[in-house]
Amino acid sequence: MKRFILFFACLTSISLVAAQEVLNWKDDEIVSPVVNADNSLTISLFAPNAKKVELTGNFLYAGKEIPDKYADGDWSPQLMNKDTNGRWTLTTAPLKPEFYSYNLIVDGVKITDPKNIYMVRDIGNTYSVTLVGGGVDGLYAVKNVPHGTVRKVWYDSPTAGLKRRMTVYTPAGYETSKRSYPVLYLLHGMGGDENAWEELGRATQILDNLIAEGKAEPMVVVMPNGNISQEAAPGEGSRGFVTAAMRYPKTMDGNFEKAFPDIIRFVEKVYRVKKDKANRAIAGLSMGGFHSIYTALNNPDTFDYIGLFSAAFNQMAKDGDSLSPIYKNIDEKFKTLCKKSPKLIWIGIGKDDFLSHDDENLRAALDKESYKYAYLKTKGGHTWRNWREYLATFAQKLFK
Repeated sequence: MKRFILFFACLTSISLVAAQEVLNWKDDEIVSPVVNADNSLTISLFAPNAKKVELTGNFLYAGKEIPDKYADGDWSPQLMNKDTNGRWTLTTAPLKPEFYSYNLIVDGVKITDPKNIYMVRDIGNTYSVTLVGGGVDGLYAVKNVPHGTVRKVWYDSPTAGLKRRMTVYTPAGYETSKRSYPVLYLLHGMGGDENAWEELGRATQILDNLIAEGKAEPMVVVMPNGNISQEAAPGEGSRGFVTAAMRYPKTMDGNFEKAFPDIIRFVEKVYRVKKDKANRAIAGLSMGGFHSIYTALNNPDTFDYIGLFSAAFNQMAKDGDSLSPIYKNIDEKFKTLCKKSPKLIWIGIGKDDFLSHDDENLRAALDKESYKYAYLKTKGGHTWRNWREYLATFAQKLFK
């Protein structure tokens, strides 16, 4: 009997050890992603029954240097490797510091990384994200510096006939000081919303770090929702959990620009901001660049700083009786705007951006008026990698 008990105990111990060896490789033991010492990424997934797992992300073309030509979407999925315990892994090449996004494709189904709690939504898609290094010399990281405050704010827009939501950043010290601050109105692209610049653009981290380093003036940053027919981002308005869309009704038809004074009136009533042209800036990416230039053209005494990041610009908007008055008499509006001598019109675009023709038309309109704008052409296409960099560059030039 004693021999049997001893044998059973030994057998049980061996089984437990073997089981523990397997469990160590199961889902609870996996950490993903891992940023390695050489700035490569290791992505892992426990999926013992999957027949094929691939990794797709905006780092798969990238080594330490960005290729001369690329656009988001120019990467092909890479097959991950499966071990005998059912764990799939892939380690990338060493990467340049940047804010990266990725997905896993499991037997043809695209998913986020179940071991990575950090995700973003871009239009109707969700992505797992990670930060390698700090990105643009560390500006994208949360550092031990004084931090500003981010609020989600509702305001009344009589022009739109809606109460609408926007994101407002106030710099560190705003709550305890009595000073008034300059204000940057920062606009998102098509399919985005009031959350885009904060979540995808790292605007909060960029401003916190630039201000702390003395490279940017403390400022209030207002990030409105450019979809004028919508109250707020999907799931944040009275319509509930609606499906996100690329294009909403009344998109780029003049209604947003027409309603923009509602935003300025609210901000200048509620926040301690300076209320003159010299202390107002407007900037935006893609559709937000479109909104920025047309808002400025129709309000030539309002903004001294205009930032156009991969901006859409419809040169044909000056023709046609059915168009909004916002888009008519564009030549005269450019003439008026340039005569008002804004301190800075800053333009940035990637050399592979599909809006390069719009960029050429925009610059031609300014060249016609002999206005000396600032211009930056970078690698790449229509991508957040560029827009984050443009914001970091533009913000350092404001209100000085």
